[in-house]
Amino acid sequence: MSVQIKLIAGSILLAGMIGLAGCSSNNESGNSESQATAPTETVVTATSEPEVSPSSTPAVTAPETAPAATSYPMETDKDSSSSNSQNSDKQLKELLELAKKGKVPGVKYAAHTGLIDEVEADWGKPDQQESAGKGIYATYTDRHVVLGFNKGSLIFDVRSSDSALQKLTLKQIEATLGKPDDTKVNGEDKIYTYQANDQYQLKFIIPSSTGTVDHISVFSEQDSFNNMAG
Repeated sequence: MSVQIKLIAGSILLAGMIGLAGCSSNNESGNSESQATAPTETVVTATSEPEVSPSSTPAVTAPETAPAATSYPMETDKDSSSSNSQNSDKQLKELLELAKKGKVPGVKYAAHTGLIDEVEADWGKPDQQESAGKGIYATYTDRHVVLGFNKGSLIFDVRSSDSALQKLTLKQIEATLGKPDDTKVNGEDKIYTYQANDQYQLKFIIPSSTGTVDHISVFSEQDSFNNMAG
């Protein structure tokens, strides 16, 4: 009885093992079929960069615009005229003040007090010297100066033709100094005389061909008569 039980138990155990082996084989076969029939995923490896179309090109950032230069108001004709008027007004007032001392700008020698001998010792001999009117006139070309002196060597007339004076017009002169005390004509020149004080006259000589000052003269009339003729 015991032997039979063992045989039956052994048969059952063997049958179970065979069954398990069959299931395992079926599972492996099923997995193999599943792997064989499953679609293979295709992996595409990019071999080159995709072509970039113009529309996809990033926009180039424009350089930052430089700040505009500071704008200053342009000088108008009216402003220029006003500036010129102010300059000429100042210039003419200075001329009148110097004339009251017998002088012209840039010349230290005065009419009524200066001697031609002092000038020649300082400046040398004049480029030209000639008699004219009631005296003798010495010309210093590079200095734009002519000095009139009498026979006693006393200077009575100091003239200047400096370029700074040659921009002045009669209109500007009258706007600052008023109407002249006297007007004379000498050829094509008009001579406008202002009495600076009891001793001196300030004269503006204006050719009709230019309409601007050719030269000025600071004149001591009383000394022009003192020729010391003896």
